[in-house]
Amino acid sequence: MQDTNTLIQVAPGATPSASDSVDDAPRVVPRALSSREKAAVVVRLLLNEGADIPLEELADELQEKLTHQLGQMGLVDRVTLDAVAAEFAEALESIGLSFPHGLAGALDAVNGKIAPATAARLRKVAGVRQVGDPWQRLREIPAEDLAQIAQAESIEIAAVMLFKLETAKAAQMLGHLPGPVARRITYAVSKTTNITPEAVERIGWSLATQLDQRPATAFNDGPGERIGAILNQSAASTREGLLTALDEEDSDFASLVRQSIFTFAHIPARILPRDVPAVLRGVDQTVLVTALAGADTEGDKASVEYLLTNMSSRMADNLREEMAERGKVKQAEGEDAMTQIVGAIRALVNDGAISLVEDETEE
Repeated sequence: MQDTNTLIQVAPGATPSASDSVDDAPRVVPRALSSREKAAVVVRLLLNEGADIPLEELADELQEKLTHQLGQMGLVDRVTLDAVAAEFAEALESIGLSFPHGLAGALDAVNGKIAPATAARLRKVAGVRQVGDPWQRLREIPAEDLAQIAQAESIEIAAVMLFKLETAKAAQMLGHLPGPVARRITYAVSKTTNITPEAVERIGWSLATQLDQRPATAFNDGPGERIGAILNQSAASTREGLLTALDEEDSDFASLVRQSIFTFAHIPARILPRDVPAVLRGVDQTVLVTALAGADTEGDKASVEYLLTNMSSRMADNLREEMAERGKVKQAEGEDAMTQIVGAIRALVNDGAISLVEDETEE
């Protein structure tokens, strides 16, 4: 009969060394596992530790093989587990650089770093055989573009889009849709209960492919945003004259331009009180005094009072004294100083230091 101590000390599946079989404490060695079995052990270990492993990024064939292997492993003794873990850790430490998987992964890695036309051409080559989550690409495009795609597709497809988007982005997309269309899409979400994951993935790749087929544009900003940015830096008389002319030619385009315009008079409505100190730090003292003293319209004067109210009382008193000493400011000098303040605000917004409050009149 086999020694009881041997049964206790040899883990299930482990093989005692022949040279030690006669000893009271035989040496335990790891089981010999294939690469696929080792991968299953590592995945199971990481999952047990609560790691978030993006297994969905693997090719379907690999996901199936891994799942089957996990179901075949049974019990693994601690000695074998420690050996596999040590081998895995050693392999990780020896890695110097990791590259993305396939052409689609490479495109994601260089997104925004290569020419849009080149990226679009390469994505066409990658086609629907890309790996990863197609919905991630859709979540990254503006809500206005998502609304256009939703209107071009069936209500059922648009409902799947709405369900797969993040809550905030889905709400933005609905806001850009006509009321009746938004209501039909919202109701159609209730019909998506029995849709399969395969169908959702196919829909995602189909929509992502449509994005790849769209021609690359030469300009990042829309025409309304571009003209609005130009008019921001223009004199008030020039700006109002051009807006009046645009109203006569194309009132819809003129409305888009007005939504993109941010002037000195818009400061109270678009700048939070807590962001005023950051704005003032980015403006030269002489320019600030000239702008405050040169305000002559009701809107500009309201902005002056708003800025003075949301700074320290000592700084506000000093500025009021300097404004009194500055005296009357020529209109051109005042407008130029105000334009510099607006430019400083735009720079802070572009850097992400502050955010503009959404203009409620744009709804």
